[in-house]
Amino acid sequence: MTHGQSRLKRDEDMTIPDSELPRYAGHPVRFLFRYIRHRLAPHVVVFGFVALAVGCAVFASSAIRHLVDIMNSHPHGPFRPVWMAVAWLAGVITLDNLSWRVAGWYAARTFVAVTGDVRRDLFRFLTGHSAGYFSDRMPAALASRISTAGTATFTLESLLAWNILPPCLNVLLSIGLMVSVSPLMGSVISCLAFALAAVMFRMARAGRNLHAAYASSAAGVDGEIQDVIGNLPLVRTFGMLGYERSRLGRILDSEMGVRGVSLRNMEKLRLVHAFLTAVLTAGLLVWVVTLWQHGSATVGDVVMVVTLGFLILHGTRDLAVALVETVQHTARLGETLSTILLPHEMDDRANAHGFPQAPQGEICFRDVTFHYPTGPNVLEHFNLHVTPGTRVGLVGRSGSGKSTVLALLQRQRYVQGGAVLIDGQNINDLSEESLRGCMSVVPQDVSLLHRSVADNIRYGKPQATEEDVRAAADAAGCTDFILALPEGFATQVGDRGVKLSGGQRQRLAIARAFLRNAPILILDEATSALDSESEHHIQLALHRLMKGRTVIAVAHRLSTLKDFDRIVVMQQGRIVEDGSPFALERREGPYREFLSLQAFDIPPL
Repeated sequence: MTHGQSRLKRDEDMTIPDSELPRYAGHPVRFLFRYIRHRLAPHVVVFGFVALAVGCAVFASSAIRHLVDIMNSHPHGPFRPVWMAVAWLAGVITLDNLSWRVAGWYAARTFVAVTGDVRRDLFRFLTGHSAGYFSDRMPAALASRISTAGTATFTLESLLAWNILPPCLNVLLSIGLMVSVSPLMGSVISCLAFALAAVMFRMARAGRNLHAAYASSAAGVDGEIQDVIGNLPLVRTFGMLGYERSRLGRILDSEMGVRGVSLRNMEKLRLVHAFLTAVLTAGLLVWVVTLWQHGSATVGDVVMVVTLGFLILHGTRDLAVALVETVQHTARLGETLSTILLPHEMDDRANAHGFPQAPQGEICFRDVTFHYPTGPNVLEHFNLHVTPGTRVGLVGRSGSGKSTVLALLQRQRYVQGGAVLIDGQNINDLSEESLRGCMSVVPQDVSLLHRSVADNIRYGKPQATEEDVRAAADAAGCTDFILALPEGFATQVGDRGVKLSGGQRQRLAIARAFLRNAPILILDEATSALDSESEHHIQLALHRLMKGRTVIAVAHRLSTLKDFDRIVVMQQGRIVEDGSPFALERREGPYREFLSLQAFDIPPL
């Protein structure tokens, strides 16, 4: 196993299974600590050295007291005890500094690794949602939330290591030392410190909803910006730049208002803490000096108590500030988890399996009934059987159910009644990998990634060689235009293939399907948006691609279906005609009417 494979396997072991992730929706603290447990050893090292550093810082005050008392009791010697006290103090300070650096070194790797685990898991879970989930949400905002989750996770771990654990330990250890000097003073200070911390924590929790509102508003702004940038040609075409700038200005004003309220809540908490800390610090200083005046405390005791008092009271201040920031970032992480970690609607079943043998491409819709969440039945008792290697065209007016048939075949939605089968296997019982592996899709709106031409073709078969990619391009008739591009197969196609024409994008999709070499081919209006010349080239490529495959095609241009084996005409979710193009055009019916509307030469009845 190579180093890269070993690292990938290790990263996979750190992930949380999809089945467990939804239980963390709305529970960001439990979510974060699950990842900490997954990488427990390096976290123990980080927090252990932080604790050692804090312990050294606190006990340095005891070393200072020891040094001051020795110098005060022996102002002119002997020097050996003095220098031993100096050496002890220097050693504690050195260990303090080294401990912070060791903790920082391990944290630099561990905390970053956790952010990678979080983003990897959230991305995997997000991409497992159904089409319906994404149709109801802004994709750009979802992408922004994953980045926000990674940032919030790193910030929360950093706050825990550098801003929460140190003041907590400072307070506890300092109180322990103070009790050794004056049990009464230590008890009073501890009660005041815990009361102050409780007040601060209560105020911090009270502002949680404000911080959650800001997190949601900020994610919405990111989504709006990316949505406009992604559709900038449309915005420019309709001269809407001014409108979009004004609209974003209003959205930003709203977001800034929510953020201002969140920040003012933080400042309110800090102001209360600052006032109480000042009062308590002054009271402690008066108390210990009074004890010294009455001979109940040495000069070293005064120095140590004042130092410890500052550590305790300032520790509660630092803890209060850290808690406020923690609540803020916890709210951001929680908002992301509540949005993304909704249960999947279309996960593989527990007993999902593959095909018992290589799929042949037989398709059967058996008494299928389907409707969208809010609406009447789109398909009702729908039956369609397609034998392997048959080319079937779906024809009908908009809303007749053609696209729904393709969506159900690809298991983008679940049927409410009946079953969809491929080679006799209910597609609901097939694993995602097996189902997707048996079909290729050439859609009307071709999706290309912002990568090279070769990478987009290879998307049909990631392990394909350069020779395989070029062979697929040759078969799809797109090698000539690819070689004419600035960098040939290495040319970046731009966002969604913006650097290519519609016909070129379509031919790349066909090349991708050639490379995939699946037994079932789905064509969804593959030539409807093309000019005549591009359509001609693509028809030739599709003709080569369809040989030996089961084909289901939706097309409004009936010329693309003239060589098909069957035409299935649909109306209101039902099949009203089924036969060869030759037979249907020679009898009265909807198909003949469609031919007439498209100015075909129709043979007489």
